[in-house]
Formats: sequence, C-alpha cells, structure tokens
Amino acid sequence: MIRWLVVFFFAANLAVAQVAVDPARTKVGDGWWTLEVAVGLDRITPYRVFTLDDPRRLVVDIEGASFAGIDPAALLSGDRATEVRFGPLRPGWSRMVVDLAEPLVVAEAGLVAGDNGADLTIVLERASPEVFAASAGTPPDPGWDIVTGFDPKVAAELAQSQEFVVVIDPGHGGIDPGANRGGVKEADLMLIMAAELAVMLNAEPGLRAVMTRDADVFVPLTARMSFARQVGADFFISLHADALDEDEARGASVYTLAADGGTRAAQRSVERHERGDLLAGVDLSATEDRVAAALMDLARAETGPEGRRIADALVASLKTQGVLLNARPRREAQFSVLAAVDVPSVLVEAGFLSNAQDRAVLATPEGRARISRAIRDTVVLLAR
Repeated sequence: MIRWLVVFFFAANLAVAQVAVDPARTKVGDGWWTLEVAVGLDRITPYRVFTLDDPRRLVVDIEGASFAGIDPAALLSGDRATEVRFGPLRPGWSRMVVDLAEPLVVAEAGLVAGDNGADLTIVLERASPEVFAASAGTPPDPGWDIVTGFDPKVAAELAQSQEFVVVIDPGHGGIDPGANRGGVKEADLMLIMAAELAVMLNAEPGLRAVMTRDADVFVPLTARMSFARQVGADFFISLHADALDEDEARGASVYTLAADGGTRAAQRSVERHERGDLLAGVDLSATEDRVAAALMDLARAETGPEGRRIADALVASLKTQGVLLNARPRREAQFSVLAAVDVPSVLVEAGFLSNAQDRAVLATPEGRARISRAIRDTVVLLAR
C-alpha cells in the first residue's frame, strides 16, 4: 500500500512547459479486483498521487499537463470509480480527481517512458474503510496547492499601511470553473470583472485593491480568508454569477452572512458555489479550532452589522448605476467565505449566467463597468 507518492525528476532539459495528455492512452477503469488509472503523456514530467477520505477520492497532480479538449466522462468505465474531473490547479500544474465508489488504496504508481512519450499508471486495490482512512491524506507539504499570486512581503507591508485595503475575491478558478452557460465560464468572467474593479478602485486616492487570485488557478476557501487577514483587509468582496436549471431568474443581488441557514434559495446558492474545494480534491479532514471559532464569532458580532449596512448601500448604488437587480436584491446566506472573514464583507451575485440576457450584459465591458462603478462608489463612502 502506498500512502502518497511524490515524484520529481531533475534534468536540465525538463523546463516547465505544457505536457500533452493523449486521450487514447488515458482511462479510468476496473481491473481484476482493482481500479486502474492510466494517463498518457507526451513526455516524462513530475507528478504526485494520494487519496482523500470523506468522500473517498484519488488525486493525481501532474506538472504541465494539459487536458484541453478531453471529455472526462469518456475516460470512465466500470463501477469502482463514479466520476473523473480535471483542470488547472496552480501555475504549471494540473489536477485529476477520481471519485471512488469504495475504499481503494494505491498499490502501485509509476511513470514509464515509451515510444509515444510516457505512461503514468496507478493501480488501486480494495481495502477496509479503516485502512483507507488511515492511508488517506495530502502529502506533508502544507500550502503546496495554495496560490494567491501576491508577494507575502508586499502583503505584510500593506497590512501596516494607512491605505484602505479592499480584497476582491473572484469566485472559483482552476479546476473549479463554477457555472458554465453559453460558452461563458463563471471563473473566467469573475476574474475579468475583479481585475477591472481593482483598476477602478486603485485609481481612487487612499484606496488599495488586491485580488485573492490573478490567474485561472484554484484557491481554497480557507486560503482566500487567510489572504484577507494577511493583508489587513478593511473590506472583503466576493464576486460570483449564479446559474439555475431554468432561465427565468435575472438580476444582481448582494449577500451578507446569515445568522441561520437563510432561505432555501440562499442555501442552494451556497451549495452551488461551495462545492469547489470538494471537486478540486482539497483535504477536508482538518477540524476547526474551537477557540479560534469563538473568537471569530466575537469578531463577526462587530463586523456583521457593518457588512449589512454596506450591502444596503451597495444595492442603492447598483440602482443608481442602472444595474438590473433581482426581485430580492438583498439576501443572507451562510457562505463560508463570509463566515470566516473578520472584516466587513459581502458577496455579490452579478447576475445569472443561466439567463441569456444577463449573460449578454455581463459579457460586455460596459455591463460589468456599471457594477464596478457601484462598488467603487460604495467603497469610497465606506473609506471616508
């Protein structure tokens, strides 16, 4: 049994570059009492393999791998795996996540060069739930998959500055694309909007806007929260675009943290936006420190009312800018990204990607600019 495997190859000619994945040599299927995972690559590259529990998943990280154009469903056969997904994890690395239908531990893993490039082969064998749980967990390199794209030294300086610091959090990213409708991906759209908003805010004297991610990379929820504290944020705003099965819902809305679960519609929104850590193969086994949780409760007692006041002002500013608002533009829900940020914070649903009209507006610079101007005007008043 292999608990986790990290393999790095050191060679002068192995620069970080895109590594093509061959769909014809890539599969996830049942063997004889085993699950066999094969990834065909055009050359040898560093990789790492491990399993996670609750729910049971196999995680495969490959440096430089590009899964572009590959249908994950087409790779899957048999009953021992239920879903396969992949996408960018951090700059230069991609991640494949395989959901396991039963306890399976890594028995073999290896990358072998061949005539067509290199073949990564992973064999998992059956195990008891207890053995699986004991073997599961990320390799001992905390923070490896946490990316914010912001220099820690600059963050420390910013925390000591006299500027009013706004942390802009573009939702989703990397292996977690968020909603995807009509060829528009939520993660990409929110990154564009966040960058445009940052430019607008940084043009205002005394304001400094920074982003939790500045590329199409995956950033865990906990890292987004930690980043806000690291830079000494005065205000935190998370940007999203919702999507429903039907297309009738339209308009922007502003969320603050709910004391309870909020409405059922709010709970569904939370469920849609917060599956990212699970889908991306984040280890969810860490338990929250009770003392830290109690201190956060005290902090939120101070920042919660301020966040609600800001949200009300933002809704008014969105109306002034002519932004189409949802029938219920002020909402409350238990978003984790709001619950663990001990500064005034809001989450903005810029519209519904499931609605063609909203999608068309958000796809235009002017449509996004109206929302950005409303946020800017609200922040300027807040910073006075």
